[in-house]
Amino acid sequence: MAHVLTVKGKTPKVGERVFLAPTAAVTGDVIIHDDASVFYGASVRGDSDTITVGEGTNLQDNAVLHADAGIPCTLGKGVSVGHSAVVHGASIGDNCLIGMSATVMNGATVGEESLVAAGALVLEGTEIPPRSLVAGVPAKVRRELTEEEVAGLQRNAEVYLELKEAHIDAE
Repeated sequence: MAHVLTVKGKTPKVGERVFLAPTAAVTGDVIIHDDASVFYGASVRGDSDTITVGEGTNLQDNAVLHADAGIPCTLGKGVSVGHSAVVHGASIGDNCLIGMSATVMNGATVGEESLVAAGALVLEGTEIPPRSLVAGVPAKVRRELTEEEVAGLQRNAEVYLELKEAHIDAE
């Protein structure tokens, strides 16, 4: 069973058909919508402000979501947060992929159907338009995603929906 803890009088709210890995931690002012998944070692720490995880969103192994006071962290529907990625006080639009070990900082906004490449650092307050490929340290918009690439983002989220079900059913 995952560590789901009440912090500062706030208890996480978890929707239906959500997978919380036994080694995941979900604490405080957190809202996780239906069909989301929080995989092994991931941390969702709502001890400073609200963290919202959209429907069908997946947080892969060792991902971290956190926020500072007055700067909530919001992930839309169908978002994939890759292994060891950090989203801190940022807003991520629907159907985005945050690559492995990428970091998105306070007040940044990533528009829907965007891809933040593995290892990228999206600086505080950066605004990324929809359908952008973002890469580098610091991260910059490199180009607009193709229709095929956007479909790939959606396929990735669908794969994680299937994995979520497999892990819910695991013994």
